[in-house]
Amino acid sequence: MSRIVMKFGGTSVATTERIRIVAARVAREVKAGHEVAVVVSAMAGETNKLVAYVDEVANGYGLLHDYSEYDSIVASGEIVTAGLTALALQGLGLKSRSWQGWQIPIRTDLAHGKARIDEINGELLIEAMEEGVIPVIAGFQGVNQLDRVATLGRGGSDTSAVAIAAAINADRCDIFTDVDGVYTADPRIVPKARKLQQITYEEMLELASVGAKVLQTRSVEMAMKHQVRVQVLSSFEDKPGTMMVEEEEMMEHELVSGITSDRNEAKVTLLELADRPGVAAGVFGPLNDANINVDMIVQNISVDGKTTDMTFTVPRIELARTLALFETQKTKLGYKAIQTDGNVAKVSVVGVGMRSHAGVALTMFQALGKESINILVISTSEIKISVLIEEKYTELAVRALHSAYGLDAQ
Repeated sequence: MSRIVMKFGGTSVATTERIRIVAARVAREVKAGHEVAVVVSAMAGETNKLVAYVDEVANGYGLLHDYSEYDSIVASGEIVTAGLTALALQGLGLKSRSWQGWQIPIRTDLAHGKARIDEINGELLIEAMEEGVIPVIAGFQGVNQLDRVATLGRGGSDTSAVAIAAAINADRCDIFTDVDGVYTADPRIVPKARKLQQITYEEMLELASVGAKVLQTRSVEMAMKHQVRVQVLSSFEDKPGTMMVEEEEMMEHELVSGITSDRNEAKVTLLELADRPGVAAGVFGPLNDANINVDMIVQNISVDGKTTDMTFTVPRIELARTLALFETQKTKLGYKAIQTDGNVAKVSVVGVGMRSHAGVALTMFQALGKESINILVISTSEIKISVLIEEKYTELAVRALHSAYGLDAQ
């Protein structure tokens, strides 16, 4: 007998009919002899609706919304789904009870809207499962140090599920979505993309961080930290998914496991900064203080060695705020001009096999060159190479790289 956490996303519980289908799937695992805890998201579209209500009321008074009240409102979507799912399980003759984050409790820090989990006491959940009760837990939420509801940010139900799996020592955590696993590329872009049976934690973390939408990055980080086996599979098809495992469990590493793209990038270049110690800190310190994430960074020193151009990327939605910030810093930093480009995309290749193979970067550059795609910025890690290109070439680049690394399905 195994202990399993089953997490269902918004599309999986979008209607009461789909909730009944979810209940039947959970019941099948229980009848197979497993102990099961369920984590649910809000029904598809409900969180957006609740956010719109918050904005409508706050804007009606010309105010920014109160983040504490924002959390208490948007967290209600998951509470409704948890209750409905518990009712559906009861309708199948099973013992079930819904749980909110504060009832477990899932303890978080004070950052409303993007809280991080500090600890989870799994004792009450374990007791319930040992008594034959199926806990149905509202994802995306916890309770902070002031005993207020705190939400974990968009996609936070994935993080809830993995954290609960770690707290109750689950044998695995199944994440049910509208896709049936992790693919070598987005099948909508690359029809020849193929599903991976296994993927390492590191590869999944890199893919999630550079544009893959299958899992939230924080959930992968938590799974990697606590060694939680995570399986990604479809709510709508009854077939195996993709299992996230330790690198040592992989029989053989492919050179590249996946190609992904991210169109949510913007390029910023500060021209003719003084080339002196501390200039980089002067550029990126204010961005950090403003909570603006920086990704790719390139520095070019002038021929005379007196000035430097600094290029980096920020989320596209943060471009206007970044420009406004640097306008206030121009005198202090002493740059000559600022250039921006919002029509760019980041394309990345990821694979643990890169550690032991040469020529991965060359293959990438040759494939893009063959398609006349110019590379604007390059960044690398031990198992990833990312390039910034013009956005209009995104899909062409992904398809070209998928073929160049031999990932096309036979």
